[in-house]
Amino acid sequence: MEHIKTKIEDHILSIFLDRGKSNAIDTLLLKELIETLESSQENDAVRGAILIGKENFFSAGLDLITLFGYDEDQIREFWNLFLEATSLLASFPKPIAAAISGHSPAGGCVFALCCDYRIMAEGNFVIGLNEIPVGLIVPESIFQLYAFWIGKRHAYQNLLEGKLLSPQEAKSQGLVDEVVPADILFNTAAKKIRQITQFNQNTWQTSKLNFRKEIILKLRENREETIQAILEQWWLPSTRSILKSIIENLTSKK
Repeated sequence: MEHIKTKIEDHILSIFLDRGKSNAIDTLLLKELIETLESSQENDAVRGAILIGKENFFSAGLDLITLFGYDEDQIREFWNLFLEATSLLASFPKPIAAAISGHSPAGGCVFALCCDYRIMAEGNFVIGLNEIPVGLIVPESIFQLYAFWIGKRHAYQNLLEGKLLSPQEAKSQGLVDEVVPADILFNTAAKKIRQITQFNQNTWQTSKLNFRKEIILKLRENREETIQAILEQWWLPSTRSILKSIIENLTSKK
C-alpha cells in the first residue's frame, strides 16, 4: 500500500497514516484504509488496533488541492469512500484507539471520533470540525458522531463556529481522553488497548456495537441523499471561491 502502513505486534494492529507531510485524505488513502479495516475485522491475530499519524500531523483532513481538480464522478466516488471508511471505523468490532500525533482538523477529526479512545500528543496542535467556514456541508450523521462524545450543545456551537480546539481544550470537552507527551503517545494507546483486550471479547464487542447502534445506523442511512447534498454545495460558485482561496494560501506557503 502507498498511504497506509500496518504492523501487528502482541495482537495489536498499528495502522499508520502515511501520505505526504500532513496525511491529507484522498481517494487512494480511503481505499487502502477500507481494505485494511475489512481484512482485519476477521483476522484472529488482531485483537485491537491503533490508528496513528506522523509527527505533528494525525491528518490535516481532506486534500483540498487534489479534490478541487476532481470531476463529478471522481468527487462522488471520494465522498462515497469517505462515508464508507467512517462507517467501517465506527462499527469496527474490536477496540481501536486514535493516537493523535498532531494536528487533526476536519476529516482527521472525523477519523478520530470513530475510535473508542483518543489519546493526543501535547503541543501547539488543533483538533475539531471546521468544515462550515470552508463552505462544506456537515452531514447530520457527523454531527451525531461529534455529539456522542462532547454533547449536543458543544457540538452545535463548535460546528457553527468552525471551532478548532487545543489538546487541553479538547480534553476538557471530552473530545480526547488523554493528552500525553509525544514520545509516549503510542505506548499509552497500546496500554489502553491491552487493558480492554483482557475482557471477554465477545461481551465487549457486542456491548460496543449495541451502544453505538444509533450512530452506526446514522452513518449508513440515506447515503445517496447525503452525498447529493454535499455535492450540490461543493459545486456552488461561492464554495469553489472559498476553496480556491484556501488552496492559494496553502500553495503559497509551500
